[in-house]
Amino acid sequence: MSVLVLVLAVCAACCLGFGFVLQQNAAQRAPLGDFLSPRLLLDLVRVPRWLAGMGLMVAGLVLGAIALGGGELTLVEPLLATNLLFALALSRIQNRQPLGRQGWAGLALLAGGVTAFILAGEPRGGSAVTDPLRHWLILGIMLGLALLLTLCAARLRLTWGPTLLALAAGLVYGVQDALTRVSGRRFSAGGFAEVLTSWQPYAVAVLGITGLVLVQSAFETAPLRRSLPALTAAQPLAGIACGVGFLGDRLRTDAGALAWQAGGLAAVVAGIVLLGLHPAMPQGTGESGRERALERS
Repeated sequence: MSVLVLVLAVCAACCLGFGFVLQQNAAQRAPLGDFLSPRLLLDLVRVPRWLAGMGLMVAGLVLGAIALGGGELTLVEPLLATNLLFALALSRIQNRQPLGRQGWAGLALLAGGVTAFILAGEPRGGSAVTDPLRHWLILGIMLGLALLLTLCAARLRLTWGPTLLALAAGLVYGVQDALTRVSGRRFSAGGFAEVLTSWQPYAVAVLGITGLVLVQSAFETAPLRRSLPALTAAQPLAGIACGVGFLGDRLRTDAGALAWQAGGLAAVVAGIVLLGLHPAMPQGTGESGRERALERS
């Protein structure tokens, strides 16, 4: 396990967490008519705070890509999930809200769960699965589920819409991370010529834009606590599924190790939920007014 990979992944999580908070601060003031539309990005690109958040997010994506180039997806993804800790830290500074028992419990569950999963699973690389059917089946399930969640979110904007959109975005970003890992392997094998003649880097770009629209639409319609926990939980689960499913990542499979891995992932999800519901997370401004506006639309 490379210390550099660990440092890069945690730095990526820091940039992502700070970036998400700044993006939501700006997106909550965007026109409601831009919901699930690329026009939303055109409106937000004129907002300095959103641009700052995007800059941090891009930095996080770059650091995450470098970490994926040197480590397994099953190792990097759980570490990226700690972005919620950094989002909570910035939100706590903005709102001056004490961490309290809930915050400390969520922090302990998230950090302990990530540690337990990594130590018990001992993620390591292996040969990528060459069966194209298995490859496309896993991608199809992840993206098909993301599409289904998005369609449901369009009908349930006032209730579960933001959470469903965030879940969909998390699945999209998990697949994007897997394809980023594939692109890195191709670059190591044949340089830019090998990368530019394969479909994966172009899919990474399309998935990145799609995920961005989903995330900003979720940020636009509800406080961060209704979207970021779902996004943070779905992304590592999708990434781990892709890593084990077709990238050849290996985890320990004896009964004890599997039990600790399952317990670690459960603790990660529980910690994410506790931190996401913490009072320090941004509540949004004028939420009731936005919901009335949505009801009239």
